Amino acid sequence: MHIAMLSPIAWRTPPRHYGPWENVASLLTEGLAARGHDVTLFATADSQTSGKLHAVCPRGYEEDRTLIPKVWECLHISELFEHADAYDLIHNHFDFLPLTYSVMTATPVVTTIHGFSSPGILPVYKKYNRKTFYVSISDADRSPDLDYIQTIHHGLDIQDFDYQPAPDDYLLFFGRIHNDKGPRQAIEIARACSKKLILAGIIQDQACYDQFVAPHLSSDKVVYIGSVGPVERNRLLGRACALLHPIQFDEPFGLSVIESMACGTPVIAFDRGSMPELIENGKSGFLVGDVNEAVEAVARIKEIDRAACRRHVERHFTVDRMVDAYLQVYEMILQDGPI
Repeated sequence: MHIAMLSPIAWRTPPRHYGPWENVASLLTEGLAARGHDVTLFATADSQTSGKLHAVCPRGYEEDRTLIPKVWECLHISELFEHADAYDLIHNHFDFLPLTYSVMTATPVVTTIHGFSSPGILPVYKKYNRKTFYVSISDADRSPDLDYIQTIHHGLDIQDFDYQPAPDDYLLFFGRIHNDKGPRQAIEIARACSKKLILAGIIQDQACYDQFVAPHLSSDKVVYIGSVGPVERNRLLGRACALLHPIQFDEPFGLSVIESMACGTPVIAFDRGSMPELIENGKSGFLVGDVNEAVEAVARIKEIDRAACRRHVERHFTVDRMVDAYLQVYEMILQDGPI
């Protein structure tokens, strides 16, 4: 089976810091290649893979602002589809735009829908519904207007995350600085608990940072450290007594949630979106309704067995499990033939 893996080009694959879609595309590519499958990764030219790399875009356009995103997206996607007949299957991790090329080839296209940025993008997905194949990343993120071949939760390489049985006493917010992710609420929770809070992640909403984060940074109780790479991520997640995930939207998945649990660190998350699919309430963290409930959960955090958090990820959220699930989907598609 020769698979073309289409990764986004906002960031390098795998990303140096932020880049969740690129991260998943990389983990899947490497997992398939490790099993001997023939995988060509379409990504930026500085990307790294043990499969074959096919690139036209030199760097991620978020890392080199001289690159015009739409120009390089068009060149990147068209490059794959101009070579589409060389592959048995195309796996799209690049949202809706590649679907508009899909009727130009007989090669089947499966798209992992990494979330809907807006209801406004649904018309494209609806147009190519039943003409291509859709995988959802959680049951919570399914649109009733679309048909799905499977839900496949993300996996991670468990070896990249060290289990830490004895944490420090700080709370951690690990995600985009954006209202959706709830940095304001994380600060409220930490202040109410009189605990130190470390915030890590890219600033995606400058107004949110300026209004709700920056004014609290004069205190050593609230620290913003920016975006961090894999080594620092592992240390931060492992040493935290809990990850705060007070989301203000219906999160499609949440990689930081399973990464935290892989280190043994329980998660306190607002009970929205995919969170009930990721967290065993009372066993690997707490699902809460608001800031007050989150504060109560922090007081109970020692009730959570950190080893149980690690075991939960080992059972449900590994790369091997994710690769197994995608291989089953690929086989279903190729056995059934054209739609």
